[in-house]
Amino acid sequence: MERWVRALQDGRRLRMFLTVAEEGHVGRAAQRLHMAQPPLSRHIQALEDELGATLFVRTPKGMQLTEAGALLADEARHLLGLAAQTAERVRAAGQGIAGRLDIGLFGSGVLDVIPRLLARFHAERPQVRIVLHNLTKAEQLQALRERRIAVGFNRLVPPEPDLAVEVLLREPLWVALPGGHPLAARTAVTLRDLANTPMILYPNLPMHGLAHEVRNAFTAEGVALHVEQEVEDVLTAVALVAAGFGAAITTRSASNLRLPGVVFRPLQTHQLHDLELCCLWRRDDPSPVLAAFLQSVRAGLANHDGSDPMEQGAA
Repeated sequence: MERWVRALQDGRRLRMFLTVAEEGHVGRAAQRLHMAQPPLSRHIQALEDELGATLFVRTPKGMQLTEAGALLADEARHLLGLAAQTAERVRAAGQGIAGRLDIGLFGSGVLDVIPRLLARFHAERPQVRIVLHNLTKAEQLQALRERRIAVGFNRLVPPEPDLAVEVLLREPLWVALPGGHPLAARTAVTLRDLANTPMILYPNLPMHGLAHEVRNAFTAEGVALHVEQEVEDVLTAVALVAAGFGAAITTRSASNLRLPGVVFRPLQTHQLHDLELCCLWRRDDPSPVLAAFLQSVRAGLANHDGSDPMEQGAA
């Protein structure tokens, strides 16, 4: 059995066999292969010995395939075709043209720029399969270290020694208000305007996030914070605003949700700064697909209206 496997794995010998089968003559096949006839005959004989089957009937006019030889010819073409396809896929993967890219996303990250960056990369590298995973910040960090994702997008990412973090852009904060709220008539809203207004905070997660920033800002300005609800994602927060539960501090991109009964106004405060959107990946990841993706992201951000150029962040 091992001899058969070795024989079928020898691509050079299979090509010799196919050339003889196509030419029907060892001499003509040797000319086509740019080699002498005796070594070619020895290779064919060795292949027959290893497979334990006669592949050709030798006649005065040339070489005629036996039934076993005809079967091998069909299989050899298939095997060599698969080998060529595999080599091409490996070459493409090595150049970042093909492969798979697992990406970690979070709720509000899919409301604006990230889908456009993904669409840009997909148009550039259609052979790369993009697999998206909806993960919290902590889950993204763990998935990166476990190599379940290659790259993640998130906000307020803490410095991590084994991960690279780049700031893609900084997004201004807005306030989502019920349409009938008195503050909806304002062109902008301050934290003091929100004193004692029922607030919906997100994300309600252990790691530092926007909810922690909002709490700290209210405390720093000495404004009373009335927390009505704490939820895990922006969609739930804005849906509760639409239902009249209260107001929510969110990013400008959340206005793309366009839920009825909700208005968005810019937030004016010295305590809360524009919220950064970051891209993160393993420092030791040599993947050409990842390198191509990061290059595409940087190029896409350079053409993104209203965004800052991509900056190298601490990691």
